[in-house]
Amino acid sequence: MAAMTQAQVQATPDGAIVFDADAVAQAAFDPEWFEPGYWRARAAAESTAGGRGGAVFVAAPFGNCALRHYRRGGMVARVLGDHYLWRGAENTRSFAEFRLLAALRDKALPVPQPVAARYRRRGTTYRADILTRRIENASTLAELLAKDRFDAIIAARVGTTIANFHAQGAYHADLNAHNVMLSDVNVWLIDFDRGELRAPARAWQQANLARLQRSLIKLGAARDGGGDFESRLWKPLMAAWEKGMAS
Repeated sequence: MAAMTQAQVQATPDGAIVFDADAVAQAAFDPEWFEPGYWRARAAAESTAGGRGGAVFVAAPFGNCALRHYRRGGMVARVLGDHYLWRGAENTRSFAEFRLLAALRDKALPVPQPVAARYRRRGTTYRADILTRRIENASTLAELLAKDRFDAIIAARVGTTIANFHAQGAYHADLNAHNVMLSDVNVWLIDFDRGELRAPARAWQQANLARLQRSLIKLGAARDGGGDFESRLWKPLMAAWEKGMAS
């Protein structure tokens, strides 16, 4: 997993872009590359479900990427929509996630490669987008569950991976079944919006796991009143997590 070596910040008329010059092999980043319409006009876009509005997969000249526009969830979305309070460039959701993903990759943690992020400011608010390298030949845990392919072996792989993140202080603000991806050889965590590096502590680590557990139950993992889920999937996941934390 290569570290990012060429993060550059580029000013735009209404904000700024941070991008990995090595990843795009260019000295400047075209703001249009953050627009789904740009890629759709070139038959190079594919929408996907999941999350708040999902992502758009784009076949860019610099590789297949996932393009995500930041949107609020819950009741506040009715008022503010996709606008966020301006608190400085490095505090924007997009720049913060870009920097965090780069730091996690430097720790050899399996997260998507950050390619570029931007914000567009208007007065006291801003809107934001991020481009990350697409994880190929992988499915989300939610997709595996829907196909009845989530078993004890996969649960243990997920538990071990989460333990690796937790042991290194990687906090995921929305650890759910849509944000865990698996292939035959690896497990990734995606969508680190509002995530951070913090001192390892059981309180937030257990809260992360409880959020994932609720997500799985909501998606139908619990059968027969939940006993089957606990014994068949959750106990193997937690056993692997405990083992990973101990080591």
